[in-house]
Amino acid sequence: MKRGFLLFAALNAVFFAIVLPMLLYYNIKSEYAPNLRERDPWFALGVVAASVVIWIVVLAGYFRKWIINIFIARRNITYLKEKGIPREAKIMAVTKTSKPNAGYDAYDLSLSFKNLVGAEILQKASINDAKPYERRFEVGKKIELLLDKEVKHEPYFIFATSEATIKKAAIALISLGWLALTALVIVYYGLSYLLESEGMGWRFMSLGHPLIVCPAILLFLRIIITLIYYKIAGKPGDAVSIKFKGIRTDARLLKASQTGTYINDQPQIKFDLEYTDHLKRTHHASLKKIIGLLELDTLKQEYVSIYYLKEKPEKIAFASDLNELS
Repeated sequence: MKRGFLLFAALNAVFFAIVLPMLLYYNIKSEYAPNLRERDPWFALGVVAASVVIWIVVLAGYFRKWIINIFIARRNITYLKEKGIPREAKIMAVTKTSKPNAGYDAYDLSLSFKNLVGAEILQKASINDAKPYERRFEVGKKIELLLDKEVKHEPYFIFATSEATIKKAAIALISLGWLALTALVIVYYGLSYLLESEGMGWRFMSLGHPLIVCPAILLFLRIIITLIYYKIAGKPGDAVSIKFKGIRTDARLLKASQTGTYINDQPQIKFDLEYTDHLKRTHHASLKKIIGLLELDTLKQEYVSIYYLKEKPEKIAFASDLNELS
């Protein structure tokens, strides 16, 4: 389901950021041919320079996401193997996700274990099992974990038996894909100059040319998606930090009111809460959350479960939201 959604989102991004701008530009140009002699060459060169900078930003972002992050994850796993905080986790639920003819079994697990301050938490995790005959991943059984004591870098925890390995073939394939994308951009610059310059240099470049519109849309989409994620989920790492370093308590629901924001026709609700920390100090805080139609009963509850950071009690999150983190 998640892969299907990501594929759908990627195809939509390609259409609106690449295909549609090209169709509009070349259709309009075929009907209204520009007079290149009247265009300012310095402005055109400025547009070219801006487009190159934006493409560099976009391609560098893809390089980091597709390639660099893999090596960062391996480094973090190696760090956890050496300095991770050990915890024993109990398997609460198991869902097999591998296909029948796969060479290994894959599972989605629901784990229960104590976080870094001793509070019990539920955590979702996925694992590939190359030794299914040992029946290690069944409900009720216990497994060893290693937690990141700082909770700063992904992965925030690993299975104690995990090994940090990188498939060279996969990295080579991904690298070739990135190089092919970069080569396509460079070739497009060359073809555009060859077919559109008409002996007038870069004067054909304008703010409506796909060479600048396409990367600008891709960068804009990345920024918008990031801002939406920040608005809904908060800063990256906040919820994870509260989960792995937080204390659980029951907060009294003082008030619940709509904020006026809707996501997929579901309202965002502001919860005003009152709770007492481990030092018996009373705190008041607010949380915003998108509430589905089947969750409206939560608005009538007198108390809701939350986690708060021990060192910063004003930082809180709903326990039900943290349970869904994977």
